[in-house]
Amino acid sequence: MAYVADLHIHSRFSRACSSALNIPNLAKWAKYKGISLMGTGDCLHPLWQAELKKDLKLVDGKYQVNGITFIPTTEVACIYSEAGRVRRIHILIFLPNLDSAAKLSEVLTKKGINLVSDGRPIMGMSTKALCEIVFSVEPEALIIPAHIWTPWFSLFGSQSGYDKFADCFGDFSDKIYGIETGLSSEPAMNWRVKDLDEKAILSFSDAHSLPRLGREATIIGGECSFEGLSKSVKQRKIIGTIEFFPEEGKYHYSGHRNCGVVYGPEELKEKGVICPKCKRKLTVGVMQRVEDLAGISNDKLQISNENGVIKSKAFPDKPGFRMLVQLEEIIAEALNSTVSSQKVKNEYERLVTTLDTELKILTKTPLEQIEKYAGVKIAEGVKRIRKGKLTIKPGFDNTYGVVKIWDENEDKLKEEEQMGLF
Repeated sequence: MAYVADLHIHSRFSRACSSALNIPNLAKWAKYKGISLMGTGDCLHPLWQAELKKDLKLVDGKYQVNGITFIPTTEVACIYSEAGRVRRIHILIFLPNLDSAAKLSEVLTKKGINLVSDGRPIMGMSTKALCEIVFSVEPEALIIPAHIWTPWFSLFGSQSGYDKFADCFGDFSDKIYGIETGLSSEPAMNWRVKDLDEKAILSFSDAHSLPRLGREATIIGGECSFEGLSKSVKQRKIIGTIEFFPEEGKYHYSGHRNCGVVYGPEELKEKGVICPKCKRKLTVGVMQRVEDLAGISNDKLQISNENGVIKSKAFPDKPGFRMLVQLEEIIAEALNSTVSSQKVKNEYERLVTTLDTELKILTKTPLEQIEKYAGVKIAEGVKRIRKGKLTIKPGFDNTYGVVKIWDENEDKLKEEEQMGLF
């Protein structure tokens, strides 16, 4: 049995997150997306804990709402000094039950950690100290470094991270079974780093609002439960992942947003890391950071793309992945509208309630069926995404990349061709 999991999300108690993030809405949107296993997010926050206890129902030993299974999860920020540098590392914690979440909250509160001010609490302790506390409270917990390439807040981040996995986690390295790719990288980039060979590669949405759920997700085999998840991650039995196009991520390339300077790896190598305008160091992006730490070239991966599933011929046992654009974005561009417009929202909800789940529409639903329900242009948009035929202006320095499915001159060219017939 295979299921889709999204285990890095937030509640409305996290800063800059939607007020609509509650359990009934999360369950509703998980069905829209095609997600079976959801993280609760923010499970250490006392007010959110109270809601989780009220809204999550135990069914056969699993927390369920409307057929969606939930497990207690949270993201925390470890901020500390080590080896002469300030480290800012974001960590995901997955727990087997709400009792474990309550116990961990109690222990951290006694240590002076403020769990009330933000659903993503700041821990003034090292990642090693956090691991020691978490595993002492709940030995079965899973600890996963979040979005591991993000410059400012991650394991391998150019601004505050480490060059080696063991430097971050020390003696706990063998108990960290997986990593999260983050929006600005995909599995193939991570396959190039030998330090990650023994880690499961996972992808989750880091959603701050309901429509962002499932923009990245992991397909897992086995039982849809905490125990099943834990076994699969520890044994690296991952079927595959759903990915953002990494160029769309906020830190894919290097640059300075305020100066309008953006460099890919080749240009950065040629021009250096000092901004030509403000003379300060550029924010070194994910693509460059991967180049810095990679043990093999991208060419040696021998990447293949079969029906939208990307794999490596050099590492055939590694799970494949798909890169997708969210359905609302396809609808918005097809209708020449915005993602936030009501007509896009209405069309999205109509399709995911009458045609199929979003992930199936994007990957499996026959194009002729999509055309029947949604029209020619939306079907064409899905077809282009499946084939990776789109244009992306890469993101950099906290700026999302811009995705275009249709070239802005495409309609104009078609009109000129048709005029030429007369």
